[in-house]
Amino acid sequence: MIPVGLKIISGGQSGADRAALDAALKMNIPCGGWCPEDRAAEDGPIDAKYPLTPAPGAGHRERTRLNVRDSDGTVIFSFGPLRGGSLSTLQECRELKKPHLVIDGHEISTEDAAKSLSDLVQNRGIRVLNVAGLRTSEDARIYDYVRVLDN
Repeated sequence: MIPVGLKIISGGQSGADRAALDAALKMNIPCGGWCPEDRAAEDGPIDAKYPLTPAPGAGHRERTRLNVRDSDGTVIFSFGPLRGGSLSTLQECRELKKPHLVIDGHEISTEDAAKSLSDLVQNRGIRVLNVAGLRTSEDARIYDYVRVLDN
């Protein structure tokens, strides 16, 4: 259950990012976030239906930092240990001292993941939630797993 007044942001990459944006758009929840200047994702340019702001001169790493900075907290979805961009997101959360939650789909059901996420949002007063995690090419299951946000 998404609390009233919550905004979802992400970088628009395929997988976890895109699933969160699709859930927000489906439920008419405000969404956005920073994306690379060229709107690049692993599957090509990010579709204009996603209300993302291209960060001038930024690539994927800087986009990650901006989304962590501009959020009240971040959830990172994975299947197994964090790596690549997901690990960078965790490092940015720690560096910027932002609340964060790592949800490993190997360790927690979608129902328990939704509860943990709801607890984070409510207990930390999060109004802008950054959603990050695996790309589709890293694990094709991630998109469907993250869609727990719209249940």
